[in-house]
Amino acid sequence: MPALISGLPEFLLYFATALALVTLYLFAYSLATAHNEFALIRQNVMSAALALGLSLIGFALPLSSAIVHAKRVWDVLIWGLIAIVVQILIYWLVRLIMPNLSQRIASDELAAALFLGAASLAGGIINAASMTY
Repeated sequence: MPALISGLPEFLLYFATALALVTLYLFAYSLATAHNEFALIRQNVMSAALALGLSLIGFALPLSSAIVHAKRVWDVLIWGLIAIVVQILIYWLVRLIMPNLSQRIASDELAAALFLGAASLAGGIINAASMTY
């Protein structure tokens, strides 16, 4: 295989794994929240898009760190699953502070969505930095 594309099979494996984990994340996160992000986004509720989008970035950061540091694709799978759990925990922790969080997001209150999104992003940054294996 030419040197230019010698890493293509590994790229495809890691990229496909990441796409599968992102899909799993979106499914698991939407089940864990008390509001239906995708229905709200289809209704053009900006707060739902903002909160979900920032949480997705908060998940993608540790996932990308896992890919960079991985010795095997199994490392990415394990750390990706941990990142999913961390993001869901962040949502639940924010709900402790703001019990009516999902209702506020469904009502398109940007302050609630931005706070959840910032917490998700901060959690993802810390999660990614903690992956020192």
